[in-house]
Amino acid sequence: MHVRKPTIGLAAVLTVTLSLMGGQAVATPSTTAPSEVADSAVAAARVVTYDASGSAEFKSAVDRGAAIWNESVDAVELRPVATGQRANIRVLADNGWPRALPTTLGNGTVYIGRQAVDQGYNTIRISAHELGHILGLPDRKPGPCSSLMSGSTAGIACTNPYPDTVEKAEVEDNFSSALARTGGAAPSGAVIVD
Repeated sequence: MHVRKPTIGLAAVLTVTLSLMGGQAVATPSTTAPSEVADSAVAAARVVTYDASGSAEFKSAVDRGAAIWNESVDAVELRPVATGQRANIRVLADNGWPRALPTTLGNGTVYIGRQAVDQGYNTIRISAHELGHILGLPDRKPGPCSSLMSGSTAGIACTNPYPDTVEKAEVEDNFSSALARTGGAAPSGAVIVD
């Protein structure tokens, strides 16, 4: 399991309650003892909810893809949406090619396309890859199997669902920067197919 560590400057941000771009950030009251600040850094990760109810037979792959991101990074945590809550990410299954439609950082729609699955691509890798787009990562094509964001260019034999060091660092930076500001957004409106 990945251990979450406080980010530089995060303690200052913890004293303010933030609601960033539709996600949730939990803040520490100013009366928190210094020994509790490190523990509260885990809670300070931006919580991004996802709704996999429309992902049909891919629900367990989506849950595993989200868990992989949670094991890999500290600044964001992907959680299944609670009943009655609006999700940041909608995950749907369809017969097309996998794709992501990010709206802002941590928000958008993911399609787990059966076309790639029927061709032999790994469902957990697809899920983690498409979630990576919602977390602000671009495709890195062509690329090796060790790069999650190389997507389909790594071939059907590649089943690696884990982001590499560079991909992890980029997501950490995306969300650490988002925690430090109150309204910035990632570019939106792009459809990222793969």
